[in-house]
Amino acid sequence: MASAGEASRIGKRGAFVIPSRLRRRFGIGEGSFVIAEAAKGGILLRPAAVTPLEIYSPERKASFLLTNAVGAEEYIAARKEVRGMSLDASKIPHRKPR
Repeated sequence: MASAGEASRIGKRGAFVIPSRLRRRFGIGEGSFVIAEAAKGGILLRPAAVTPLEIYSPERKASFLLTNAVGAEEYIAARKEVRGMSLDASKIPHRKPR
């Protein structure tokens, strides 16, 4: 869908105003994230979805290992792996398998 563009002036630090019609159309509001990339003939600007990244501590990883073990054999293996992480499985909050 080709349409006539609207001119915008580049301000300090490279800031520019996206016309309101386009902001509404693409759901871009104050604080929204966008991706700018080189494209044939210019710059492509598109909305971006940003999700937070959680970085797990060794203790949290150990909790996952212990809690997700199914059966006694996997639980024993998980405890061994936790020991290999220099952690004490008895001090890690977790649910033991039945």
